[in-house]
This record gives sequence, C-alpha cells and structure tokens, in this order.
Amino acid sequence: MRQSDSHEVSQLNELKIDVGALIFTAHYFLAGDMVMCEQMPIYGGYAGGLEETTIVDVATTINAFVMTHATWHLDGPVHVRWGITTAREALAVAGHCAMAIEANTNLMLGNQYYTIAGPCTVMCLLETAAQAMTDTASGREVLSGVAASKGVATNYTTGMEARMMAEAARAVAGMETEKVNAILDKLVALYEKDYKTAPKGKPFEECYDTLTLTPSQEYLEVYDKAVEILTGLGLDYWRKM
Repeated sequence: MRQSDSHEVSQLNELKIDVGALIFTAHYFLAGDMVMCEQMPIYGGYAGGLEETTIVDVATTINAFVMTHATWHLDGPVHVRWGITTAREALAVAGHCAMAIEANTNLMLGNQYYTIAGPCTVMCLLETAAQAMTDTASGREVLSGVAASKGVATNYTTGMEARMMAEAARAVAGMETEKVNAILDKLVALYEKDYKTAPKGKPFEECYDTLTLTPSQEYLEVYDKAVEILTGLGLDYWRKM
C-alpha cells in the first residue's frame, strides 16, 4: 500500500480499543501513513437510546483523531435489532453527530452503508438514497458503500448501489436541512415497514454482465423505479439530467 492509501484501524464498542489496534496505529503513524479510524456505535445496545448513542458517536469520532491520529473517521451508527445503518434511528444518530462535529471542527468525516435489502431491489436503492441524503445534508465528506444485504451475503454488492449513493447525495447538495428532513421522513416510511420481509436481491453475477461489467437491463429498470419514487418525493436531480 502507498502512504496515501487509507490504512484502517478500528475502535471497539463502545469507546474501547484493543492492544492490536494500538499496534497498528503505532505502525501507521511511524510509517507516515494516512489513517482511517472506523467505529460503529450501536443504537439500542450498550449506549442506549437515540440521545445517548449520539453522544457516544460524537465522543468516538473525536477519540479517533486523539487516540489513533486518524486522518479521517469512518462512522456507521447501526441498529441493534436490524443490523443496518439505514434505519430511522441510525440515520438520526449519524446526522446529529456529523452536524455537531462539522459545526465545531474541520475534521474529515465519513459514513459506511449497510442496507437490509439486497442488490437489484427498489428497497435497497431507497435505503441507500436515505442515508446519502442524511450524510450530505449533515456535512460528511466521505460516503463509503454500499454493503447491501447487511454486508453479510457473499457477492451481494454492485456498482449500481454506489451510483444511487452518489446521485442521491448530489440531489440534496445545498438543499435546506428542513426540506431534506421532510423528504427523508416520507422516504424512510416507505421501506421501514418491510424490514422483516426485506428482499435479499440478487448476487453480482445476476445483476451485471461479468464480461463487460455493465448492469443488467433488469437492474436498470429497477433503478428507474427508485428514481421515479425519489423524484415524486421532491428530488429534481434526475429531471435536470
């Protein structure tokens, strides 16, 4: 790896770190590497509820820069019941934490994406859009995703989810926070009722032509359905394209 590549070191939940991570940190620091410190506070876990988890998220973000000399911090508040970052509560934690840090520092913040639905499903794309909108409106500089199907199914991630992440972010760039919140409230309501029956989707080889690395016609049509829904909610990005 080059010094300019992000070298990862992870904190533990909540506000803990192990000796192994400190060894990695010492090596990266002495080598002059760029350090990305990752940590995913758990809503509903040791930290508690929304307010408590947000406080822990702010603390662990600051701790990343103090203890590991991080170049940037990769967040990822996750819901203890669903194991995803796109739940309403996880989005609230991430949004409030980022806005608090951005208002008082010049630290570089990122967030990682874990959807409950899998590739080639409208639900996965709507989840992705909701988090991208939250991250952008709250001032995060780095969007890291998407680990579809909760990031636990082999081969269940594609470039189309990343495309939605980017386009949804651009759709709300510069938009008033109140307007973003109003759209988000309606958007999350569309998919949060389906967590128990969330579609696993399809593996990469069924979503893309593996020779040309282009998305399937089916996935392009699924993407268009998601865009239609987002446009109906008030995002005019795709009308301008």
